[in-house]
Amino acid sequence: MQSFYPLRNTVQPYDWGSTHVIQQLLGLDVDGAPAAELWLGAHPVAPSLTVHDGTATSLVDLVRDDPVATLGQRVQDTYGPRLPYLLKVLAAERGLSLQVHPRPHLARAGFNRENAAGVPLGAPERSFRDDQHKPEMIVALTPFEGLAGFRRPRQALALLAGLDGTLVGRMRDALGRGRSADAVRRAFELAVHARTADDAAPDLDRSLASVGRRAGGGGEAAASGATEGAPGGAAAAVRARADAVALRLGEQYPGDPGVLASYLLNVFTLEPGEAVFLAPGQVHAYVRGAGVEIMASSDNVLRAGLTHKRVDVDALLECSDFVPAPPPRPATSRLARGLTTYRVPIREFGLVVGDVLPVDGELALPGEGPRVVLALGGVLRLRAGAGADTCTVAAGESVFVPDAAGTLSVCGEGRVTVAYVP
Repeated sequence: MQSFYPLRNTVQPYDWGSTHVIQQLLGLDVDGAPAAELWLGAHPVAPSLTVHDGTATSLVDLVRDDPVATLGQRVQDTYGPRLPYLLKVLAAERGLSLQVHPRPHLARAGFNRENAAGVPLGAPERSFRDDQHKPEMIVALTPFEGLAGFRRPRQALALLAGLDGTLVGRMRDALGRGRSADAVRRAFELAVHARTADDAAPDLDRSLASVGRRAGGGGEAAASGATEGAPGGAAAAVRARADAVALRLGEQYPGDPGVLASYLLNVFTLEPGEAVFLAPGQVHAYVRGAGVEIMASSDNVLRAGLTHKRVDVDALLECSDFVPAPPPRPATSRLARGLTTYRVPIREFGLVVGDVLPVDGELALPGEGPRVVLALGGVLRLRAGAGADTCTVAAGESVFVPDAAGTLSVCGEGRVTVAYVP
């Protein structure tokens, strides 16, 4: 088995994607069409291809043909003959759907239920596309903004106070009654179920008009630099930040009451190099920005609004965790001066992202198991094992490195990301 397998990867042209970030990374024409995600991995929906002697082979088949050599005995014994992670570059120009990913037992149950019902795997009415959970982590490449995890009812009530609209009033009533998680769940259910109401659009317009009056046209400017939970006079900045997100989503998804659900969720922002972890069951929605995303190899996304794709409110509610909590930040450590390792309490994946400089010489990378290496910029040289087996990758190029290749190191000048199994 060879040490390096150059990859050809799929670009997903979802309508919320950026019109330039992934295109520039891959050296494609910037023609105004969106490119939302670059997939690197072996998920059956869009597996990467490896090319050898002019013949293209799916990474799925490469792994299945020799799982011990590609994955290593440890990974093969744990996950079977499959690559357990999926690496992506995500670039969002518009907000993504209000969504959640299922826990393992719920993923299996949902997948088996739809199989038994005869729903074709690729059908648009399908909610569960595989039987895997999908914890995920994103490391920002640009300033990045999103929503994740529920606020405490008292915080959400403060943000909804003074806003007009029947739905807003009902959400406030729900938040003021009962235990914390129950109150949040009732308010969230009201918001996501309202999309089927005849008066949803005019009622939302009324609410957003009051948001606009409160923001006074300066909501986004006032929100810049605000931090959730900060002391002192930060309450007004937090409110302005939440208003700015709601107004932005309201413009992008007119008539969708999922916009009001955004007030129930924590707003987070990441600077380049910062990361956030999203566990199964944590409701979230990315708002804008670009990042490197890694997840368990799954395409199970249950949506409740802010999307033109399939919405399955009941499945999302079944799989969601309503205990108020912000999204956790991954543990980080310095692998080298410019390289950071990101780890979360998930066994399927770890990630290295950062800059390689000529003065660093040759830097050791995670040295066993299946690895996917993507050059985000510059030109890098990879070395496998202690011998002379090397490979050069330039910006936008990627390779699969099997366990049999042994240790892995990098030198040169550029930005790199490496996905691996801890």
